[in-house]
Amino acid sequence: MTKKLKVLIAGAEVAPFAKVGGLGDVLGSLPPALKKLKIDVRVVMPLYGSIDKKKYKLKKIYSDLEVPSGIMMIKINIWETALPGTKVKIYFIDCPEYFKYKEVYAPGDNSERFLFFSFALLYAIPIIKFKPDVIHLQDSHVALVPDILKSMSFKFFKGIKTLYTIHNFRYQGKTDPIILSTGNLTAKSTKSLSKDIQDGDLNFMQQGVMTADLINTVSPTYAKEITTSFYGAGLEKIVRKRKKDLFGIVNGIDTNLFDPKKDKLIYKNFSVKSLNKKQDNKTYLQKKAGLPIDKSIPLIGVVTRLAWQKGLELITKRFTRFNAQFIFLGTGAPEYEKQLSKLAKDYPKQFSAQIMFDLKFAQQIYAGSDIFLMPSRYEPCGLGQLIAMRYGTLPLVRATGGLADTVDNKVGFSFKKMSKTELFDTLKIALDIYFEKPDKWQKMQVEAMTRDFSWDKSAKEYLQLYKKLMK
Repeated sequence: MTKKLKVLIAGAEVAPFAKVGGLGDVLGSLPPALKKLKIDVRVVMPLYGSIDKKKYKLKKIYSDLEVPSGIMMIKINIWETALPGTKVKIYFIDCPEYFKYKEVYAPGDNSERFLFFSFALLYAIPIIKFKPDVIHLQDSHVALVPDILKSMSFKFFKGIKTLYTIHNFRYQGKTDPIILSTGNLTAKSTKSLSKDIQDGDLNFMQQGVMTADLINTVSPTYAKEITTSFYGAGLEKIVRKRKKDLFGIVNGIDTNLFDPKKDKLIYKNFSVKSLNKKQDNKTYLQKKAGLPIDKSIPLIGVVTRLAWQKGLELITKRFTRFNAQFIFLGTGAPEYEKQLSKLAKDYPKQFSAQIMFDLKFAQQIYAGSDIFLMPSRYEPCGLGQLIAMRYGTLPLVRATGGLADTVDNKVGFSFKKMSKTELFDTLKIALDIYFEKPDKWQKMQVEAMTRDFSWDKSAKEYLQLYKKLMK
């Protein structure tokens, strides 16, 4: 009988308990998909002040566990429940000293908080009587776990392997090395720590890359990109040294949640067999956004953080030359908010700028738009293009990271150079097909809607990495 693989996934965010971005979605969706593959998978996260213990049926399973952090002994409690709608166990490290805040990320430097979480979760593992074969670490917050494991002499931890997943290489977690004592570490605990702090700071991301047994990013193209100076954010030389241990796996999406056949947030449900009903979502969206109602005019949607990463400055008044409408939804940097608001004010028949975050509105944009625009400078994976395709909305993207891996000419449009002209010319090609070749357009919609972007596919690739670690 084959031994059941045991995996503990650790991270700062897990939907629906606490979510700030895509990291929370991954940790809420990947574990159930791994469970289907007969993996004994558990999840661990901090217990933030915002988590409703009653709503999520949290049960305290251990009180006052003493964790020797530096010169102090800090007591923690351990709580347990299941990911809603699943049998996946999730454990919460309860330490008010670090996690009483309602926010996942408190103001200022969060490094000490997450280093303590990394340390405490290892102390909790023997208590929950679960010795994992693999600890799967998510992003910079828990990147020092391999260092802590290497510095510990407990026999219990012998043989545990680590997989480190990079979600966004630009959020590296740089801080003062003085915090090392929080995890019972010193500059001499590991060779990687000694090397890292020579420049005067401690880089969590660098530690994960240097010390984990295997590393992966959230798309194959992004795994290649971070070995270059443009995407490597100063760590490209270190990444290149681990190239043989670096892999890329595209994130999935919750295909039950993002399903036009049963999505309760959109105006009218539809499917591949009733694509004509998508037009009703379009006219509803045009009306809601204050744009002229016209089924024949292509509607181009953007749902995003308004940030430098997203390449929004490529969208200019030159786009008014197109017989098309644009709707933007999101908040962020003031310069982008002003840019889009000005376009909407100057050209109200073509541009609508909704400077806010509204989940229902976002779903209606995915469902009602014809084209979904993502001209990103970099995009480790990207979820917007995957969601848009589920709703028959064809993505137009810059070919970077996960966008390059998921959007080809059968389901959308892409351009390579970060250029206003390239974006303009690519949109022109897309609109020519929309107006002149409706049969081809519909064929692309059907192909996009039927592609498999589920977590089941991604989970099988993670299983292969876990097996590789066990060889």
